[in-house]
Amino acid sequence: MTLRLTQKGGCPRFHGLHCVVDKNHDRAIVNDGVERLKATTEPQRKRLISTLLNDLAEDNLAIFAGAGLSAPAGFVSWTELLRPIAEDLELEIEKETDLVALAQYHCNSNLANRGKLNQLLINKLSDDVEITENHKILARLPISTYWTTNYDKLIEKSLTEAGKISDTKYRVKQLSFTKRGRDAVVYKMHGDIDNPDEAVITKDDYENYHVKMQPFINALSGDLVSKTFLFLGFSFTDPNLDYILSRVRISYSNDQRQHYCIQKLVAPTTDASQADTEYKIRKQELFIQDLLRFGIKTILVSDYSEITDILHQLEWAYRRKTIFLSGSAHEYGRWKSDEAQYFIYSLSKEIAALGFRIVSGFGLGVGSSVITGVLENVYMSGKRLDSEQLILRPFPQYEVGKRPISEIWNDYRTDMISYAGIAIFVFGNKIKDGNIVVADGLIKEFEIAKNNGLLLIPVGATEYATREIYNKLSQDGYFDGAEFPKDLREHINKLADFNSDLETIKGVLIDLLNSLK
Repeated sequence: MTLRLTQKGGCPRFHGLHCVVDKNHDRAIVNDGVERLKATTEPQRKRLISTLLNDLAEDNLAIFAGAGLSAPAGFVSWTELLRPIAEDLELEIEKETDLVALAQYHCNSNLANRGKLNQLLINKLSDDVEITENHKILARLPISTYWTTNYDKLIEKSLTEAGKISDTKYRVKQLSFTKRGRDAVVYKMHGDIDNPDEAVITKDDYENYHVKMQPFINALSGDLVSKTFLFLGFSFTDPNLDYILSRVRISYSNDQRQHYCIQKLVAPTTDASQADTEYKIRKQELFIQDLLRFGIKTILVSDYSEITDILHQLEWAYRRKTIFLSGSAHEYGRWKSDEAQYFIYSLSKEIAALGFRIVSGFGLGVGSSVITGVLENVYMSGKRLDSEQLILRPFPQYEVGKRPISEIWNDYRTDMISYAGIAIFVFGNKIKDGNIVVADGLIKEFEIAKNNGLLLIPVGATEYATREIYNKLSQDGYFDGAEFPKDLREHINKLADFNSDLETIKGVLIDLLNSLK
């Protein structure tokens, strides 16, 4: 006998049944008939990334970071942090499940003196640890809103290293001020390590939160209504957040915004009995169902490293929407100047029409045509030109300050390329001592793009530096490797064919980019 259970059918137990996997649902039935959750499939991940990508484009994606996001950096768990407190109270930390109550017991035993607690926070969370890869990815993405219950400064540090200005809020009075030029706001709803005496950690702190920190409650409630949240490293055991989520749910009922969290799937361990594992699995199933009340959908992974993979995929999908167009030309080889410039103009116009953003360094003989093409598409579409369509980084031509101009140019190139996920190379020559030579600047841009993991598309038929790039990549096996999509090899060969005219080249490039959308 075989019984198929769907998600709506609940999780009853049917003994004596063999294993069945329902491919249309996120559940499987093991040999004891117990319906089980499964790790999220690749198509489901792609749908998640597509959703988050749309929110990124509208600046509607917010991050809620829990302790689990900071743990890989080397910070101790809450259990280890409070172990000395438990020992002072003659309790066993392994038997304690309510750590907030444990912190309160400590204060009660010391006549409300929390000095030891504060010192523990300073000792354990003030270390200058390395930021995690997850923090780095999030900081590189255009996310302007972060909420966290963590006291550490990993989010702020990662934003700084990404060249962004963060505006940190952990006191009520800070909410009324805005840091000039900020790129992101970091709301630390439980305090900051620089002020451990104000950290929310005891039952008293939690019970007084809705009185002392009401503006934070209002701010988070507003963001939960207007933004899509991705919860990372968060266990959803915090009573403050539970209170806020409940307020939003009651106010908006079935009209709540969809949010997402990523959790590790409960799996058997060598030191746990089958009964304990079954209990934990059942708890996770019920917990995931309960999160749906608040509009939070759970993405399950088999290993925490998969969270990094998902974030990498999101970053790549976002960067892939931006194209770095690298090119310079004093002459255009076998093509006339007006033909080549019209090609660059029409190519840029069609790239913009596909919804891609173009980044350009305003290269000689190329930059002006790029601008004209993008502008025409923008104005024909009735839009307003901004950084969502075109990013220009004209190179300074004279050395004025203390830094050598070569260093400034390298910084310019690195900055431009950091926005993009795709690099297209055309032509690449300049005049030097009265002779036409390969443009070394274009070669440098290629090297930076390659080191930054961009998808490299040299139009080899345009000769000069671009031809050298195509030859080098071919010799290195780049077009046959895992970094390059298999179905694009034919396009690259056509782009390198000397028999291809400019109209054909443009058509091949547009087909190629269409396949990447």
